[in-house]
Amino acid sequence: MNTRAWIVFLDESGVSLLPQIRRTYPPRDRAPLLRHRLNRKRASMAGALGYHAADPDRGPRLCFHLKPGSYDTTGLIEVLEQVKVFYRGERVVLVWDGLSAHWSRAMRAWGTQQDWLTLERLPA
Repeated sequence: MNTRAWIVFLDESGVSLLPQIRRTYPPRDRAPLLRHRLNRKRASMAGALGYHAADPDRGPRLCFHLKPGSYDTTGLIEVLEQVKVFYRGERVVLVWDGLSAHWSRAMRAWGTQQDWLTLERLPA
């Protein structure tokens, strides 16, 4: 493994666009009103936090990607293409979990074509 590389931890998460309904203290004798359309739209966000292995003075880097719906292999490849631009030709060791989209055939095939990227799996 190259010691002059960025170590990047990437993970994604989904959120519901429905507002959270919580208890509150309204004015006396008035019920709180919360209006929304009740559509079940979802959004997802992927975040990548990077540290340089050989030069800690460079500081950490954080980048994220927002997307309607959820991530699949194609969506994650788009995220990694943006990570490539973010790190501009520097070597990256990407550490992520065991999500099936991370280790699909298409992702492994794409990853082997990338000379700037090394994919590592977090232990269970």
